[in-house]
Amino acid sequence: MILPRLFTLLLMASVVACESNDSPLPLVGTLERDRLEVVAEANERIIEVLVTEGDRVEAGQVLMRLEPELYRAQIEEAQALRSRAEQRLAELVRGPREEEIREAQARLTGARENRTVQRREFIRIEGLVEKALASPSDLDQAYNSLEAAKASVDEYAAVLDRLLDGTTREELAQAQADLDREEASLQRLELIAARLQIRAPRAGIIDSVPYRLGERPAIGTPVIVMLAGDMAPFARIYIPEPLRARIRPGVAADIRIDGIETLFHGRVRYIANDATFTPYYSLTQRDRSRLAFLSEVTLTDETAADLPNGVPVEVDFPSLR
Repeated sequence: MILPRLFTLLLMASVVACESNDSPLPLVGTLERDRLEVVAEANERIIEVLVTEGDRVEAGQVLMRLEPELYRAQIEEAQALRSRAEQRLAELVRGPREEEIREAQARLTGARENRTVQRREFIRIEGLVEKALASPSDLDQAYNSLEAAKASVDEYAAVLDRLLDGTTREELAQAQADLDREEASLQRLELIAARLQIRAPRAGIIDSVPYRLGERPAIGTPVIVMLAGDMAPFARIYIPEPLRARIRPGVAADIRIDGIETLFHGRVRYIANDATFTPYYSLTQRDRSRLAFLSEVTLTDETAADLPNGVPVEVDFPSLR
């Protein structure tokens, strides 16, 4: 009786041991950092590369320079257009000059005198036609000259009235809008020209420099790839489906790194909502056990800032033990 009971206890212990060995913890993964792609904002030739792979850079540091000649010429043109718009607005604000008013008055006076002369000439030709001393065509010509003289008087009178009334609010608004447009165009060009000096958006480590001196990258093409150096690295792991319901952002974790005896600590910062394996329809229990969810665990120890990328890690969750 003793031997069967002892055998049964040993068998149960082995089953429990096997079940405990089937635990997916710890989870394996790699150490990573956030990647930043710095893109070219102009299709210009690279004239200077100031960094190489592995360099540590600070936020705002110049990494690369693109050729600025084209935008310099465009900026000079935009400055000239802005200056002209400023002068036009100033002219309208000041209003008409005394010289312009006197000139318009003189032209109106001359037009009126010419109208008087043309009226007399028309009357004279009309009398000659009645006496058969001039042809009807002469009368038509005199009539046309009189009408042209009247139109000139009306035109110069309108010009003088406009000068005497001064600049309208609509004219000032149009001139101001033209100036604002030229100013915005200049600012846009200056902004693009400033970005020909490609700067680091934040502190970090240069991961790769895809383009070389003399090449001309297309607009929007990454010319510098950085690893964020102002934040702690994170472990990228895949959480099995049986553990997914018990792990959520903020859960504490222990991280071990190959070649380092120190135990690091961290917290889950992200878990994907969709599994990496999603069958077309209903899942069996075996299928569900194969599901895995991408997760990122941030290392919270200060000493983790200098750890290299890509090294294997093991992540354990004490709260699940």
